[in-house]
Amino acid sequence: MAQSLLNIEGVLSASIDAGIKNNDASDLSIIHLIEDTTTAAVFTQNVFCAAPVVVAKNHLNHQPKALLINSGNANAGTGTQGMENTLHTCACLAGELNIKTEQVLPFSTGVIGQQLDVSKFDKGIPKAIVKLSNDAMSDVAKGILTTDLVEKTATKQFKVDGKAITISGIAKGSGMIRPNMATMLSFVFTDIKATQSELQAALTIATNQSFNRITVDGDTSTNDACTLSATGMSGVNIHDCVDEFQQALNEVTRSLAHQIIKDGEGATKFVEVCVKGGNTDDDCLEVAYTVAHSPLVKTALFASDANWGRILAAVGRANISGLNIEDINISLNDVSIIQAGEPDQSYTEAAGSAEMAKNTIVITIEIGKGSASESVWTTDFSYDYVKINAEYRT
Repeated sequence: MAQSLLNIEGVLSASIDAGIKNNDASDLSIIHLIEDTTTAAVFTQNVFCAAPVVVAKNHLNHQPKALLINSGNANAGTGTQGMENTLHTCACLAGELNIKTEQVLPFSTGVIGQQLDVSKFDKGIPKAIVKLSNDAMSDVAKGILTTDLVEKTATKQFKVDGKAITISGIAKGSGMIRPNMATMLSFVFTDIKATQSELQAALTIATNQSFNRITVDGDTSTNDACTLSATGMSGVNIHDCVDEFQQALNEVTRSLAHQIIKDGEGATKFVEVCVKGGNTDDDCLEVAYTVAHSPLVKTALFASDANWGRILAAVGRANISGLNIEDINISLNDVSIIQAGEPDQSYTEAAGSAEMAKNTIVITIEIGKGSASESVWTTDFSYDYVKINAEYRT
């Protein structure tokens, strides 16, 4: 559930309706970072990454001082013109803030394959600049949405020697979600003092246990990105609280990731697929994602149909070696379905159906005696998922 955000000193933001979308919703957001802020980021692993991703990667090591985010147009699949348009928008914001073009990180989300109308940025950026404030991050959380139904926010605060360190983050994402890094954007801010490399290490750990463990539909977007910016305004150095900071950051990113799943397009169920007993983490993830991506499993979840055969079949086709059916145990929440590869003698259809009817479901799959275990979070597939995506461009 979205949280009321604690403000981060040194971070100014604004979001306006620049007419990029055609529904009068906010669609152009600016975040201005105080001098000496450090920023780390992770990006989509889709080979055909969007123009803003390419530019943001190139600008990341130039001490970014501003983020420029638009929704309604992904600026992906737009070729050379798309790159020129991205750089034009960065230059426009840089001119207004009196910083270098290379100090602007651009982000876009929306329809793929359409060119940006840069005139909307030329007119909109000056209007957004005058609205910059320290308490408008919740407005940005709205301004970055596309098919999302709700804003996604998370915040956490802890103290070191009496000094408070705050972490606040926002995210968007509802469909085309299977990160290795999904159409997913997230922006996290903190007042701790840290180098870029220290932030990068912390962000990589955090995203691997959050955004890189969720999937709605198995589609990795062209535009995914997650940034972490540290203003240093708390006066506390990350050296003094590495473990506490990492734990707090993990909590913020996992909360945002779970909010994305709960707002998955047409979703009616929040589902954890937990795989235990693998020889490696990768084996566990392979099984978990194979189950989570199965349309037959996901439609059974929507129907509250305890069709355990679909789960077992998905496990059996996972691309790992040494999988033996006699090693397989499967349960729905606390109800055992499969023991040693056979239906549990105590299992009843009524008990399974009762668990499948719940809004939150944990599918636990034991695949052996190994020490590895991993969880991924996913949704069911409803009628609305097809409707939303069939009508997305109309």
